[in-house]
Formats: sequence, structure tokens, C-alpha cells
Amino acid sequence: MSKLDEFTTFRQKMNEKILNQGNLEIKRFFALDSKVYEDGALDARTKELLGLVASMVLRCDDCISYHILQAKKTGTTNEEFFEAFSVALIVGGSIVIPHLRRAAAFLEEVQDGE
Repeated sequence: MSKLDEFTTFRQKMNEKILNQGNLEIKRFFALDSKVYEDGALDARTKELLGLVASMVLRCDDCISYHILQAKKTGTTNEEFFEAFSVALIVGGSIVIPHLRRAAAFLEEVQDGE
């Protein structure tokens, strides 16, 4: 199973299990998380790239993968991804480099699967 398939399958399975517990606060948080990335004063692509940069700086590989997938759906180009990566690197410093490597590898896998 590819990293992309593994990530997607695990995420969907666990989100379903978590949401099926019926916890109102968790459901509200998940709903807000989805809602905030919709078009508004900022378009969805910009918001996904902001989420990607924040995730890289916070060093959350799952979040990085998620935002790469979502940004790709909005038509984000390779050049735009790498500009976002460069912002994350400047903001986060050298500690971001391992996550930059994994982000670039995941992006490559996503693009190969198109």
C-alpha cells in the first residue's frame, strides 16, 4: 500500500470511528475545521496553503499530507507548493527540513498518482 493510500485509508477509518462516538465538541471542531477552509475573503487554495505552512512549522506530518491533498484539489501548482514550502522553512527554520523532505516526497507520490 502506498503512503498516500495508507494515509487516506487510516484517516477516513479513524475519523469515522471518532465521529461515531457522538461527542458534540469533537463533531463541532471537525465541522469548523472543514468550514474554515471554504472560499471566503480568502479563496480555498490560499487557505490550504496557509494551513500547509502552519502544519510544516508545527511539524505535523499528517496535517502536511492532508493540506497537500486538499491544495492539490484546488489546482495548486508545483511552483506554488514550493513557494509555500519556502515560507514554512523561513518561518520555522532548519527544524522544518525533515518535514520539507517528507512533504516533497508525498507531493511527488500524489502527482505520480494523477
